[in-house]
Amino acid sequence: MMPLSMAKAGEVVVIRKITGKDEVRQHLAELGLVVEESVKVVNVVGGNLILQVKDSRVALDRTMANRIMF
Repeated sequence: MMPLSMAKAGEVVVIRKITGKDEVRQHLAELGLVVEESVKVVNVVGGNLILQVKDSRVALDRTMANRIMF
């Protein structure tokens, strides 16, 4: 498994594991980032990611992206 921060722009990945405190995992789940969900990396800017999750776009900083494994 690798952290989401290692994904390249245009890549579609399936989330395998989310680490961190319960509050962090709950926040990510509210954004649609849950285990077994596929997400597309739209763009990477300075280590920060823009993701396509279902019909929404979500921006994550590198710290949050490091907690999501694919």
